[in-house]
Amino acid sequence: MAQHSTMPRPSTDTRTAAGTAGASKVPSVDAWFWLVKILTTGMGETLSDFLAHTVGPVPAVAAAGLLLAVALVVQLRLRRCVPGVYWGVVVLVSVFGTMVADVAHVALGVPYAVSAGTLAVALAALFVLWYRVEGSLAIDRVAGLRRELFYWAAVLLTFALGTAVGDLSAATLHLGYLIAGLVFAAFIAVPAVTARAGWVGPVAGFWWAYVLTRPLGASFADWAGVGPDRGGLGLGTGPVSLALAVVMTVALALSARARRRRAGLSHQRPSTLL
Repeated sequence: MAQHSTMPRPSTDTRTAAGTAGASKVPSVDAWFWLVKILTTGMGETLSDFLAHTVGPVPAVAAAGLLLAVALVVQLRLRRCVPGVYWGVVVLVSVFGTMVADVAHVALGVPYAVSAGTLAVALAALFVLWYRVEGSLAIDRVAGLRRELFYWAAVLLTFALGTAVGDLSAATLHLGYLIAGLVFAAFIAVPAVTARAGWVGPVAGFWWAYVLTRPLGASFADWAGVGPDRGGLGLGTGPVSLALAVVMTVALALSARARRRRAGLSHQRPSTLL
């Protein structure tokens, strides 16, 4: 699977174990993948806040959970990767995961440090179980119902964990959204550097970066959306969500065009490329 990003790369072994078939249902990991991933995290953060304040926390959580369940069923029934459907599920996971973390803190009074620690343990336990059952955490092996369920459970936990870590940094540690975003921007370079140096495997580096994109995108989105009294620009969570949705749509269109171009070049005979 071709890679075009400085981010950690997943394993390129596309062999599937018994019980799986076909190509991975996760898009190729390139620069477009990471850009869209960060945009979904920011959109999930601001959209969840907008919905919670507009329609109320309980209806918002219920609606997000229902939409996520429907979208996930559609994704699981597909036989191949459809980027639009995949990223639609990721957006809904982002919204729902954010709401789960926020409800635990606001409604139940769970400190961000406790929720972050609990979610980190849960994610680690899921990775251990996934590896013991499937023998790999590589995303280019995500084919078949069982592996997809493991994958989406991990994605949901990474979003919830990233939300808790981001809020812990910005609010509990009093870094503020902008500073927290800059800190996570620096941290997200670590898995890329360590993976290239061979200190961390590509699969571990991928999931490390995947977790960090959540607080990275969410911190900058919050900074843009919240009011000056909270250290933000005060643009509003609704307008910021809409702007991120537009940018994400454009990025997906450009990604699809780049993918078609690469596919076209790969089918040309060598003589036509000279």
